[in-house]
Amino acid sequence: MKSGNLSNTAEFLLLGLSEDPELQLLLFCLFLFMYLVTVLGNLLIILVIIYDSHLHTPMYFFLSHLSFVDICFSSTTIPKMLVNIQTQSKAISYAGCLTQICFVLTFAGLENGILIMMAYDRFVAICHPLRYNVIMNPRLCGLLVLLSFLVSVLDALLHTLMALRLSFCTDPKIPHFFCELAHILKLACSDIFINNIFVYVVTSLLGVVPLSGIIFSYTQIVSSILKIPSAGGKYKAFSTCGSHLIVVSLFYGTGFGVYLSSAATHSSRKSAIVSVIYTVVTPMMNPFIYSLRNKDMIGALRKLISRIPSLH
Repeated sequence: MKSGNLSNTAEFLLLGLSEDPELQLLLFCLFLFMYLVTVLGNLLIILVIIYDSHLHTPMYFFLSHLSFVDICFSSTTIPKMLVNIQTQSKAISYAGCLTQICFVLTFAGLENGILIMMAYDRFVAICHPLRYNVIMNPRLCGLLVLLSFLVSVLDALLHTLMALRLSFCTDPKIPHFFCELAHILKLACSDIFINNIFVYVVTSLLGVVPLSGIIFSYTQIVSSILKIPSAGGKYKAFSTCGSHLIVVSLFYGTGFGVYLSSAATHSSRKSAIVSVIYTVVTPMMNPFIYSLRNKDMIGALRKLISRIPSLH
């Protein structure tokens, strides 16, 4: 096949999850519903945390940022997919594709960083409760979020800049509903050895190492909880970690699943379906996971709803 640098002219074609015309309306309605639930659910979490002063703690500080990142993460991919289905166009410009890759990597990295911070917060709260307020002070929490943001942006920019040097075959088709780095590298006609090395190094540093830190934190947490004499105390301690563990399992499990499946199989469509879980389903489920299992959030939500009539 011919190859050429697409930075000047061409565009990519996003094939989506299915090319069956009869499924397009169903996919449009399904993803529009999930997107609205994601935005409204996470926005509600942010408003509740801002409204209730009792929730102005490090744990909820991180949770509000996680909700904001989830809204941004979903907004990076789903609206473009909905527009393509509505207009019956699969095209995305070269610049648009690289921009989408950059934002997806940025918000995925931010989510990764915030989940690590939440694990550290639970570690300090359960293993060092007397020093919790001293260690998890507002200044440290703000610096951790800022550091995560800077690292995520740097990582995303480096991946995007390295993708700029690649040449692609004419009329490249992406069997996905958004531009994902792994699929872009597969379409390249030029040498991608350096890109792959960089991906593996970054995945190890920003994926495996943080996950190991989370696992270590929870081994210490479980060890501390088991030393609590009362069953009620153990249940209360475990309940504060349960929601975070569910979200971590969903995010890391599906994230690593995408890269392992893309490396082990030539079926890009299967990896695209797995990607739906960590890019769409997880951000949508986070508000339910964190609110339905949390009495403080439910109580604050009821207070906020009860105040609405008095505002008119």
